[in-house]
Amino acid sequence: MDRLAEHLEKITDLCSGSRNEFPDELRICLETASNIVAELRAKQGCADGACRNVSKQATQNWQCTGIDAYKMLAHLTRTKNILSLGSCFTSIALAMTNVIPQDGKIVLCLANPSPQDFQDHSLQARKIQRKVGETCDILKELAASGEQFDMVFIDATERSHINYYNLIMSSNMLKMNGVICVQNAFVKEHHSREFMADEEGSAAARKVTEVINSDPSLEQVTLPIDGSIIVARRRFVPPSGDVKDVIVKDDVFWGYKGLPILDRMRLDGKVAYVTGGGQGIGRAFAHALGEAGANVAVVDLMLEKAEAVVFELHLKGIKSVAIAADISKEEDVKRIVDTIVTNWGRIDIACNNAGINMNSASEDTTLQEWDKTFNVNLRGLFMCCQAAGRVMLSQGYGKIINTASMASLIVPHPQKQLAYNTSKAGVVKLTQTLGTEWIDRGVRVNCISPGIVDTPLIHSDALKPLVQRWLNDIPAGRLAQVTDLQAAVVFLASEVSDYMTGHNLVIEGGQSLW
Repeated sequence: MDRLAEHLEKITDLCSGSRNEFPDELRICLETASNIVAELRAKQGCADGACRNVSKQATQNWQCTGIDAYKMLAHLTRTKNILSLGSCFTSIALAMTNVIPQDGKIVLCLANPSPQDFQDHSLQARKIQRKVGETCDILKELAASGEQFDMVFIDATERSHINYYNLIMSSNMLKMNGVICVQNAFVKEHHSREFMADEEGSAAARKVTEVINSDPSLEQVTLPIDGSIIVARRRFVPPSGDVKDVIVKDDVFWGYKGLPILDRMRLDGKVAYVTGGGQGIGRAFAHALGEAGANVAVVDLMLEKAEAVVFELHLKGIKSVAIAADISKEEDVKRIVDTIVTNWGRIDIACNNAGINMNSASEDTTLQEWDKTFNVNLRGLFMCCQAAGRVMLSQGYGKIINTASMASLIVPHPQKQLAYNTSKAGVVKLTQTLGTEWIDRGVRVNCISPGIVDTPLIHSDALKPLVQRWLNDIPAGRLAQVTDLQAAVVFLASEVSDYMTGHNLVIEGGQSLW
């Protein structure tokens, strides 16, 4: 600053002494620059203190940015289990407990723990498992017990971390598609001043970085946070020439169409509808199909209920539409299909779930009750199958999933429900017939038979006294929850079940076996 001021003063003097040789504009600019320098010099003492405060604040913000990046990464990768090597990750671990699910865990390897490492006893902190001892011994113990992790943190400056890295990778402790975060990576563009002065730490960081960069099973990116971190994802690497001969190179190894099994259950780009989707089982089906990637039309007798579910789906980023319809009416069924095809151009998944139950002793069952039950449970379901099936047959592919009932297999008791039981038995036979008739044209038809599902209706004054009797008849010892049925509808809707048709998938906690 002093040298700059000195030179500016000399130039200004020269300009003043030779007015004919220098433009006035130049002279004015130089005088202005000299005044600015003088002001800066006067404030230098105060500025030094301010810079120190700003530097401290920037460091804190830098650390917060690193933790925020790790939390975002955990969200994106759906991380459940985390392994962290070194006590410097304790603060990060505490922050990550808010991101991982309730059954997730964070394993901290602590060679020389401080008292602060054990002070937090909050509910979230219970997800942290602290293992004290030599890191190598802890890793061998974890490997021997078959532990695997979605995310691993390593500090590149630690002297033995190259060995830890090799042990983690060779023992498959990092899951496929899992992420390894290497802090204080040795990168020319971004490096941590704190450890670069330490030659041994710098050498360790350089070695870890070189190993990761040369590992073909990792794809990585370097982020300029926390003294530079390398974020690397473990990926599948085709076998090398010396092991190709012992590997059966088929769909089991490579995955059907090159996809792992869980990816094959995705429904991205598919179009689905769910009747009776405004509550109970139908609402659960709508959420499951949407979470798996499908666009979902929620159909219900009451528009308000359908719209409420659509609002829930929108909050999850799922494309959906609400349709009010009575499936016992032919014109309403046609309108359902026409609306969906108009909006989305196709129907891939038809989930025919709407149904009613009117209990009465057989000798007291009226024809009105019988007809009303069959008009919804069987006639209406048939019309939905037929209308959606015509669209699917023209496409050459589709999945129809009907909701039947355990009552199609046994006579539930002590309640009396002749019309309901008979209608649901009809749903199973209809499913079997359509399933065998349409599969050679690309349309699969299956059904799900739930047991007694725990809904608000079950706890009504009329049915509440029967709950304990039902529980005594269920080997699982509890009623079904709607969430117990969600995986089944996604399985039947996805391509993994393409060889299944006319099947009645029973989910009743074993009740039909007693």
